[in-house]
Amino acid sequence: MTTSRTLIYEFRVEGHLDDHWSAWLGELTITRHHDGTSTLTGPVADQAQLHGMLTRLRDIGATLLSLNVLEASAPRPRNHRVTRQDLAGTQP
Repeated sequence: MTTSRTLIYEFRVEGHLDDHWSAWLGELTITRHHDGTSTLTGPVADQAQLHGMLTRLRDIGATLLSLNVLEASAPRPRNHRVTRQDLAGTQP
């Protein structure tokens, strides 16, 4: 069985995004900040998924301010679906 590391990414965008965008953007957690920006945080399995998320951010007109890798999660089987329970403890 092949395993891969799922990376936890943080996308910071200009403006406050509504929570309904979370599902459309791959179940990312949205945090709105007092400076008028939003941070979207969550797992990204591979480069294809990363490019898909960047495309979706572009499609909604979001201005990307920064993109950071926060940490790598434990290796999982390639067919493992990441759940909210998997993310427990990864939020700042």
